[in-house]
Amino acid sequence: MAPKILIVTGDAAESLEVLYPYQRLREEGYDVHIAAPARKTLRFVVHDFAPGFDTYTEKPGYTWPADLAFSEVDPGDYVALVVPGGRAPEYLRNDAELRKILKAFFDSDRPVAQICHGPLMTAAVGALAGRHVTAYPALEIDMQAAGAVFEDHEVVVDGTLISSRAWPDHSAWMREFLKVLRTKAPVTT
Repeated sequence: MAPKILIVTGDAAESLEVLYPYQRLREEGYDVHIAAPARKTLRFVVHDFAPGFDTYTEKPGYTWPADLAFSEVDPGDYVALVVPGGRAPEYLRNDAELRKILKAFFDSDRPVAQICHGPLMTAAVGALAGRHVTAYPALEIDMQAAGAVFEDHEVVVDGTLISSRAWPDHSAWMREFLKVLRTKAPVTT
């Protein structure tokens, strides 16, 4: 049986930040599940950068079914966690069931990959204090307020916590996450 990895997300998550790790981890042989506030078809978005805009733009993205509601997740069933960004983390961090899931992963020091605005969720459970992280650069102050040391690099590894700024950093993010997974939770054939 393949080790299971959980992705926690919701509506308005960045399409690439959910689907790239979903497909890349499945390619490696992991069993990947997507959890959201409810079992439903999620509506993702596409964040892009356009000349003349002070921040990213947002367009409708892909739809994808959630395998589980947060309330159905047993964190003990999973070897690692992926925390995508987009706008979803703004409201998901308020979900008590999600906070229980996040806390369980950090309390047991299992691998966590977070990207873009995803660290807003991990900050909500106090998991970033004293850790070195990166995130979407506009979150530098939020990361510092959470007690983290912010570094503006494509990927930052702090033990079993792997963080990246945004989807342009996917290759480095997954490369470093897979190094940790191959040590902590390898796929065996």
